[in-house]
Amino acid sequence: MSGIAGGLGGPDEKTVQRMLARLRHRGPDEQGCWVSEQVILGQNRLSIIDPTPRLHPVTNEDGTVIAVVDGEIYNFRALQAHLQARGHRLRSRGTAEVVVHLWEEQGPAMLSMLDGMFALALYDRPAGRLLLARDPLGIKPLYGGVAGETFFFASELGALLEATSQVWEFPQGHWLLWEVGRSLDPLTQPPKDAKAYWHLPAEPPDITDPQTAVAGVRERLRRAVAKRLVADVPVGVFLSGGLDSSLIAALARELAPGPLHSFAVGLRGSDDLRYAARVAEALGTIHHEYAYDADELEAALPTVIARLESFDPALVRSAVPTYFAARLARQHVKVVLSGEGADELFAGYAYLRRLDRQRLHRELREVTAALHNTNLQRVDRMTMAHGLEARVPFLDLEVVQWAFRLDPSVKLRGAEPIEKWVLRKAAEGLLPRLVLARKKAKFAHGTGTSQALQAIAARLVSGEELRRAQQQATSRGDGTPFPRSREELLYYRIFRQRFPQRSVLATVGRTRSVVPGELGEASGMSNGAP
Repeated sequence: MSGIAGGLGGPDEKTVQRMLARLRHRGPDEQGCWVSEQVILGQNRLSIIDPTPRLHPVTNEDGTVIAVVDGEIYNFRALQAHLQARGHRLRSRGTAEVVVHLWEEQGPAMLSMLDGMFALALYDRPAGRLLLARDPLGIKPLYGGVAGETFFFASELGALLEATSQVWEFPQGHWLLWEVGRSLDPLTQPPKDAKAYWHLPAEPPDITDPQTAVAGVRERLRRAVAKRLVADVPVGVFLSGGLDSSLIAALARELAPGPLHSFAVGLRGSDDLRYAARVAEALGTIHHEYAYDADELEAALPTVIARLESFDPALVRSAVPTYFAARLARQHVKVVLSGEGADELFAGYAYLRRLDRQRLHRELREVTAALHNTNLQRVDRMTMAHGLEARVPFLDLEVVQWAFRLDPSVKLRGAEPIEKWVLRKAAEGLLPRLVLARKKAKFAHGTGTSQALQAIAARLVSGEELRRAQQQATSRGDGTPFPRSREELLYYRIFRQRFPQRSVLATVGRTRSVVPGELGEASGMSNGAP
């Protein structure tokens, strides 16, 4: 894992160094920079695989191909064996080095060979070309922007804004090749010549048999967890006591070669703390918990929103407990497994119950495609803020592809539809019955954080301020977000203090799973859900 940054077209080295300084939290173990007249590639490294100090960025044998990679390639051992059989000399056991050698073999086609989460930049010196690429679902972040005649990229907006005020998010599942000397007209959005190399399955679901569906989920999820336990440092699990995190914890406990640490947070007396303790006891994990109070929530908000790089209220609500959970976990491990993606793949949100079969399948596809700047952004930013790597087994591509083959009737099942039915059946025999029967509770609700944040916002923002902000947003008509509640207005104000650049607003994802009234005051505006 890393924070990466750099530029093409005569970038200033001091600027890139400032960008790397802003990304130090993402990779506190090592820092390296490769510098030429036209290209600079920089990286801060968090050592997970092969933690011995290495020279970064990584290069091929003769130094003609240079790469910086943020993320993990889970099939790196198979790729290393393939490359060595082809005569390549690898100088480390790290996952990033396979990228430069695969480029020599395959060019951009190599991206389809990488099983993992990644954002990368690679410079082919003889060809004078810079490659940018991002993993299929956007688990790892990547942003770009142009200042004058120079293109810059970085893992986070805060770092990129050290170089340019015009920023945009690089699309997930895409790659882009830029020639040295290419005309860099001001770009306020990703270049149109970025090419997609992966798409979410678009075919109609073809599996209706419940037993086939359950067996396929269990088999693929077990493989997904197993590959994400590979590390040269301790691995743990976030554990809220809900179905998703508990199932990941159960599989990890079964597959891990040694003791497993689990981590839970919440307000004192919250449901998540209570359920997580029961699950940890049943599974035999080494359990850690942290109980915070409303004062800590309020004090953490500016830091959380600055790190999150979003003001979406549902996202902020869940980011605060994730921030505390990551801080707790980093005291014991360097890697955690997390349950993100299950609700999107297997129909876990309450609003999905009112959709018909065809609309439900389309909606699940749309919310999964939007994860890159909603829940995946939250998990990445809050964990990396503490130098902690988060891995998301539910978003293994095998699991994703299987999930979209499943008919909605095995996801929402029964007269009063049970959400994530196929996942609950897959968890039978692995988890206590109280967890299998527990209804979906968003992380912010289960930890008690939602109610506390609503009360904080009600104290800090008046109803009159909300009405005035809504009127101003309506009258301007320039795309300024319409605040739906005092809580959202509070987050927006904090966000704009940290990010006054207007281009940043276009990178903010909006959560679709908000139910009417969840954010407090009714605004008269659609919440984004169908």
